[in-house]
Amino acid sequence: MQGQILIVSGPSGSGKSTLLNRLLKEERDLCFSISSTTRAIRDGEKEGVDYYFISEDEFKKGIENGEFLEWAQVHKNFYGTSLKPVLAALNDGKIVIFDIDVQGFHIALEKFKSYITSIFITTTNKKELKKRLQNRGTDNAETIENRLMNAVGEMEHILEYDYFLINDDIEKSYRGLKSVVHAMRLKSANINLRQTVDSWIDC
Repeated sequence: MQGQILIVSGPSGSGKSTLLNRLLKEERDLCFSISSTTRAIRDGEKEGVDYYFISEDEFKKGIENGEFLEWAQVHKNFYGTSLKPVLAALNDGKIVIFDIDVQGFHIALEKFKSYITSIFITTTNKKELKKRLQNRGTDNAETIENRLMNAVGEMEHILEYDYFLINDDIEKSYRGLKSVVHAMRLKSANINLRQTVDSWIDC
């Protein structure tokens, strides 16, 4: 069975992390790709669980050495996905989940298009997104405005994704995300044709 990649994109504050955390707890065979970042660790976050927190010099050295599948600079900080664990998980036939932005999605498509299923998750509207960011209490007013401007730009790319999900109800949204993963497992493109046919004939 060929491994696959599920790319999840959407504005910060859209609820991606909440949905993915639940999915990973219930679907044990999935592999979450942990990104590296140069931003400061937030309260409640853990090294090697939420991100790998590294210095800007270390990150730039990784770029020079071709160690990232994709990387982007967002709000003056760098974010990127290490290539080595992704390749290992794909070779093991696993579904690897990426939580990355639109820029990272485009880079990943160039390298792994045949492996990728994608979904864009957002809020009902910009006003709701702003409310969630403010309630989160982790960003100042300037950062929130930057996030909102980025969100507007990201919305222009929703037609490039396979699925589009408005997260206005957490239970409904979770069922939608889960159904995408189940559909990925049924893709005929992931089947080893010769092995499957031979097994079917012999039984």
